[in-house]
Amino acid sequence: MPGVPASHSDRGLRRLAAGTLLVTFRGLTAPDWVLDGLSGGLGGVCLFGFNVEGPDQVATLTSSLTNAGDPVISLDEEGGDVTRLAYHVGSEYPGNAALGAVDDVDLTERVYRSIAGDLVKAGVNLDMAPSADVNTADDNPVIGTRSFGADPALVSRHTVAAVRGLQSLGVAACVKHFPGHGATTEDSHLSIPVVDASLELLRERELAPFRAAIEAGTRSIMTAHVAVPALTGDTPATLSPRALTTLLRGELGYDGVVVTDALDMHAITKSVGLGGGAVLSLKAGADLLCMGSIPTYEETEGVITAIVAAVRAGDLPVERLEEAVARAQSLRDWARETRGQHTEDTVVGLQAARRAVRISGATLPLRNPFVVEIDTPPTIAVGDVPWGVAPWLPEAEIVRVKPEDARATDLLTRARGRSLVVVVKDAHRYPASRELVTELVSARPDSVVMEMGLPIWRPDHGVHIATYGAARANAQAAVELLTA
Repeated sequence: MPGVPASHSDRGLRRLAAGTLLVTFRGLTAPDWVLDGLSGGLGGVCLFGFNVEGPDQVATLTSSLTNAGDPVISLDEEGGDVTRLAYHVGSEYPGNAALGAVDDVDLTERVYRSIAGDLVKAGVNLDMAPSADVNTADDNPVIGTRSFGADPALVSRHTVAAVRGLQSLGVAACVKHFPGHGATTEDSHLSIPVVDASLELLRERELAPFRAAIEAGTRSIMTAHVAVPALTGDTPATLSPRALTTLLRGELGYDGVVVTDALDMHAITKSVGLGGGAVLSLKAGADLLCMGSIPTYEETEGVITAIVAAVRAGDLPVERLEEAVARAQSLRDWARETRGQHTEDTVVGLQAARRAVRISGATLPLRNPFVVEIDTPPTIAVGDVPWGVAPWLPEAEIVRVKPEDARATDLLTRARGRSLVVVVKDAHRYPASRELVTELVSARPDSVVMEMGLPIWRPDHGVHIATYGAARANAQAAVELLTA
């Protein structure tokens, strides 16, 4: 066969192809096909909220995975809104927007070191974090509070701090989403977003944090399914040799592991398909292919078959597979050799959230509080993680409403003679939420409005509290201000 050494049997090629995959499975224990796959060279797994019940269960799960092979075990543990270990209860750490608002790099490193300690105990060796996206688009539906901010210098210094914090304990950082997802107004889970920036602007803005992370020694970088016309044309960066080989490997000099964003996202599956995306991303320069939360065993097998077929047809050099598998092995070896123990830091999350929260206006003591939490649809990246103030305001009556269905007059009647607290999340992105908040606050100028997303919009009246995130720590810090 063209380009394939005779020593590479189909079995050997399948092992190489499998070595580039991070697969997913449903449930709290690993199925036989995953365990068998790991013993046969499967690259690793990516865990999601549906794999998590609690710390002990996750540790037992990851132990079974490492007993079966030598896997990369990864998940998205960003703190803030995006959490997997605390998916069912919410994170005890504020996310990047809060850390950027504080702008204390030592604090950011300490938070990420504490996250790394949790991951070490859980048996995870690759964290799909931090987000190094410079969030310049207010209406960005997928980044938002996951970014440290809109200033490239600020994002760069906190990205470096996050990398140092994670990797100090042998958890590989995965800086994302290259070459930058912060200037987009579409979600790559659903379409191919476009970053309409010149190469000069891209180098000055989007690439600055990645350049800093590379200099800081990040062990991996995640690709973005975004098209940059000046760089990739209409091709997502994940599939673009110009993005991953010419720019990332060549110009930026990066030689670590390149991880794809989830290949089951529509930007890939609705354009070139799952198998096609796998082959093209490997050709472009990726090393580990994150399959995402959807693909089944059968679809995973189909991807392996597609990679082998591409090698046999001469469309994908076998040397590219060997290089990818070697880089992944190097990451595993580094994590094993560097892994350290961490003295538990139980207060850093709340300390950081307290420093991030901002309040304008004078609060009054709460009197029989009535809390209106205005529902915000969960994004695909975040998932349906719980948020709100209920755990810290047990004496309050709390109602969760959909803004398009709620009647302000009814809510105001129920709040008569009581303190009114209105909780929103990214109100700037939802006209119906802004309209309801405006009606409530216009009638009750003594209201407290708590914004648990980015504080881009605020009403003209009332006390305003900005938390820069909706994690448990953010909510607790905000409630403390109201009840002090």
